[in-house]
Amino acid sequence: MKISEMRECTIEELNEEIFNIRKTLFDLRISKSTYKLESTAEISKLRSQISRMKTVIREKQLNNQ
Repeated sequence: MKISEMRECTIEELNEEIFNIRKTLFDLRISKSTYKLESTAEISKLRSQISRMKTVIREKQLNNQ
């Protein structure tokens, strides 16, 4: 999801998406520990995406004040 798409979403939608990404991230870490993960780059991509979403959420919170 691009930043522009994230800015169009509500805070609740972003929080829900973060929750889903965290589930996926957990599954990837389990796969990594059992040596079944092919691409470890996915983990860092998802972590970056969570960070971007949290940044957009904070921007929205500051704009609503």
